Formats: sequence, structure tokens, C-alpha cells
Amino acid sequence: MTMPIDGQGGNSLFPAPSRIALFQALNLGDLLCTTPALRAIRARYPSAEITFIGRPWAEDFVSRLATVDHFIPFPGFPGISESPAELADTIPLWPSFDLAIQMHGSGEVSNGFVAGLGAAQSAGFGPPGDQRLTTVLNWVENEPEPLRWLRLADAVGAAPAGLQTEFPLTPAERDRANALIGPRDGRPAIGLHSGASDPSRRWSAESFAKLGDRLGEAFQARIVLTGSDQERSLTTAVQRLMDAPAVDLAGMTALGEFAAVISSLDLLVTNDTGASHVAAATRTPSVVLFGPTRPDRWAPLDRRRHQVIDATSFAGAPTGGAAALQALSVDHVFGACLHALQTAESLERRFSEQEHIAWAG
Repeated sequence: MTMPIDGQGGNSLFPAPSRIALFQALNLGDLLCTTPALRAIRARYPSAEITFIGRPWAEDFVSRLATVDHFIPFPGFPGISESPAELADTIPLWPSFDLAIQMHGSGEVSNGFVAGLGAAQSAGFGPPGDQRLTTVLNWVENEPEPLRWLRLADAVGAAPAGLQTEFPLTPAERDRANALIGPRDGRPAIGLHSGASDPSRRWSAESFAKLGDRLGEAFQARIVLTGSDQERSLTTAVQRLMDAPAVDLAGMTALGEFAAVISSLDLLVTNDTGASHVAAATRTPSVVLFGPTRPDRWAPLDRRRHQVIDATSFAGAPTGGAAALQALSVDHVFGACLHALQTAESLERRFSEQEHIAWAG
């Protein structure tokens, strides 16, 4: 069931909403993938008051966005695994919304939460025949995430306002990142992100260490290990296994500083995890390693700036994505790094030339 809300071309079926709720209570990468859709919704409804409902950690990020006015912590809902450990005893008194948009997933459970917000109109993905929301779209499992949410935005009358994801940073965060990375002396800074919330999505510490040594030797690169406080054991293992020196920043950065560190790198090599999406949002060249998860859904859209390696695609790869990822050779990833750095240099040169021509003209 799809009923356009204040659609384009003058075919409005409903008044433009003045109060919009957006719901997603997932992880950083998921949230970054929604930013083109948030931008489209804001452009379509510039006067609307937009509230984001999400997990508490997301408030820092959402507060950076010009596309969102307010943040409300997600209180939890039965069946949604990202709910707080202790569900609230009473249902919060929600503000009155004209439109509620479910951006949490395929909608089997989350549509119940969004329907409970009591908005006059609602939209999201859902199973066939779902009538809990007024606009329900079919879920396509391997649809690229930014395009998925843009398709949902289109269903509420919001045309795309660019495909680039975004992570706004402050000058102080950029300064802190540069201080943490340290002096480069003309050398490239290359980041290795060995963590991922799901262990099956992690290339081995041994492989990351060997790659770091290769990159350090080939480019005299400053190797930077990134990760959360929970991933310090991983980065410690990589650093211990390396012969080349490496700067270990795991657990040393707040969210914005973490993104600023990635934005300051010349290249990031990462598992398929939030760091990959931060690199895409900050336009940092990257090499992204996939095993169990699928690149067609989770890989960055810009395949010039971001090199994607699907470990399952190689002849003779072990059955199963996790085993294929572990079997991925350092030689292959190193080759992708060479290509990524050469492509990044070409893109930078092309941008500089265009900037010079525009200035000279």
C-alpha cells in the first residue's frame, strides 16, 4: 500500500507535514546511510520540525545535522533487539506528529513502534499486506542502503538532494585528530581498522599486521590503528605483530574525533563496519573487505574512491563468507591499496586542475 504524502507535481493528497518523526535505533553505519534521505526530506519540507528517535549514542551525531531539529532517546519496544536492557514501564508521552517515518529496517516489528507514535500519516518498509502504516514499501534485501532510504523519502514526496553521505566535523575535532596522528614528514597516513561488531566480519589481526608492514615499507607510511575502546585488544594484537611502528588510537577518540582521524588519513583499510561508512562520508579513500555481508548492500556508492574486495568472489574461496574472508591474501589487499592510492592521487589532481581552471576563468 503506497499513498504519496504531499507528493511532487502538485498531486498532494495530504497537507505538508509540520511535525515529522524519524525512527532508527541501529549503529553508526546504518545512520550514516540515511543522511542523503534526511537531506531530501529537509529540502522537501524546509519548515517542518523534524525529530529523530534513536539510541542514546546517536544524539551526538544527530546534533551535527542541519536536517534534524530534535532528538529523543529510543525507550525500547518489545521485539526490537536494540532496545535498552530495561524497557520503560510506561509509554512515553510522545509529541504530536503529522508524519512518522520508519527507517529502522524491514518493518516486521519496528512498524508496530512507529504506528504507536500516533502520527496522522506514516511510511516505511513492511511485509506484504502490512496495514500498520499508511504507506508501506516492499523491502529489497540487497538494495544499497543510501538508495533504499532515498526510495522511502521519495514515497513521502522528497526528491534526492545528492547521494553523498555526510559526517559534519568541527575544527577542534580536526585539530585533535592531527595531533593524535602526529607528524607525517611528507609521508602518507594509512589507517587500519581491524574491528567489527560481528567477529565473522573481521580479517585476521595477523593479516592486518602483515599488510601494515608492507604499506610501511612501500610508502614509509605512518600506520594508524583505529577502533573503539572495546576493540583495543584487536589493535594491540595488530601492533604487537607488526615490525613497522604504528600509532594505536583505539579507545582514544570520541565519536567526532574518530571521524576526524579517518578524514585526515590518506587511505583507510577496513572491514565492513561503521568505519567504512565514515570514510565514505568524509571522502577518505578506502579499501573495504567483505566476507559474510554483501557489497551490493553495504559498500560505498563511489567505487572510484573506495575499493571493494568481496572475499567470496575469488576462485577457490572457501565456502561461507567468514572463511573466505580469513583466506583473503595480503597480496590482494596490498594491490587494492596501491590502486586506491593511485586513484586518489588522480582524483585529487583532477579536482585541483578543475579548481585552477575555475579560478583562472
